[in-house]
Amino acid sequence: MKKILAVLMAAAMIAAATTGCGSSSSSSAATSGAASGAASTASAKDVYIGSCIYKFDDTFMTGVRNAMTARATELGAKLDLVDSQNKQATQSEQVDTYITKGVNALAINPVDLTAAAPLIEKAKAASLPIVFLNRQPSDTDIASYDKAYYVGADAKQSGTMSGEIIADYFKAHKDADKNKDGKIQYVMLQGEPGHQDATLRSQAAPAAIEAAGFQTEALAKDTAMWDKAQATNLMNTWITSVGLDKIEAILANNDDMALGAIEALKAQGYNTGDSSKYIPVVGVDATAPALEAMKDGSMLGTVLNDAKNQAKATVNIAAAAAQGKPINEENVGYKLYDATGKEQADGHYVWINYVKVTTDNYKDYI
Repeated sequence: MKKILAVLMAAAMIAAATTGCGSSSSSSAATSGAASGAASTASAKDVYIGSCIYKFDDTFMTGVRNAMTARATELGAKLDLVDSQNKQATQSEQVDTYITKGVNALAINPVDLTAAAPLIEKAKAASLPIVFLNRQPSDTDIASYDKAYYVGADAKQSGTMSGEIIADYFKAHKDADKNKDGKIQYVMLQGEPGHQDATLRSQAAPAAIEAAGFQTEALAKDTAMWDKAQATNLMNTWITSVGLDKIEAILANNDDMALGAIEALKAQGYNTGDSSKYIPVVGVDATAPALEAMKDGSMLGTVLNDAKNQAKATVNIAAAAAQGKPINEENVGYKLYDATGKEQADGHYVWINYVKVTTDNYKDYI
């Protein structure tokens, strides 16, 4: 009997020891899981992205916002979008609010590019990834933080394509040279002063026209701040000061300004179907209103600024970074580049190519 009791006691001790080891192992796994979770979000459903857009009533950025929302929904991530109302002070406060609310990634369309550095410092202090979109900070700013990224397009490319559309038109329509002097006399509606896109598009468009074999002469150029109403007012001023008989082409840094110019032209009986009263107008963005203007013949062409892919790449990078994943093509779905435009597996830039939109292909984008 004593032997049996001893055997039973020994078995009980072994069972207790085994259970104790099992508990210890399970606890260790839970601790390890918690530690891992602190370093990396488990899934996209745990991602909370705070995004500031420089202003909601920008037609192109409306397309970007809608596409960002759609992509976040596809991933199951939470995306919070706010309107910075074209005020940098407002945007800076919004970033502070997001950090307080506990977002784990930031996606910023900056109002003022010179404010990128302070925004990066805020993100860095909170150990948050920050993705800039459509408005490119300096390479120095991006290089200052290993979790800072940029998604956008090469503005020079869009300007070159705008100029090529005008050059092609003049090659096909010899009578477009009204005074037969071999030059293309143009006016240019420019975006925000100091904005990289405005600067590069303004330089590249006439350069492309000249590269195609034409001389150019700028009759007038000024900023309309990307805004349709301001462009209409500015175009009306030029109609009075320069004269429609002298203007042979209109280059606009974006579609909203191109459409503003067209409104002013239509008020004078131009670009309404009479071929003798037509001035070619080219914009950038390929927004829905611009494509409709191409459909009715009042606008010559535009350049697709790919809102959907810029939005998708931005959300993909923010979500992957928030989860602690390496930012590479496998995890974000886009090739990455360094500051010089050289492809780099772990780069901090995603470039989305522009597409030339003309009378031959505009229907593909409506």
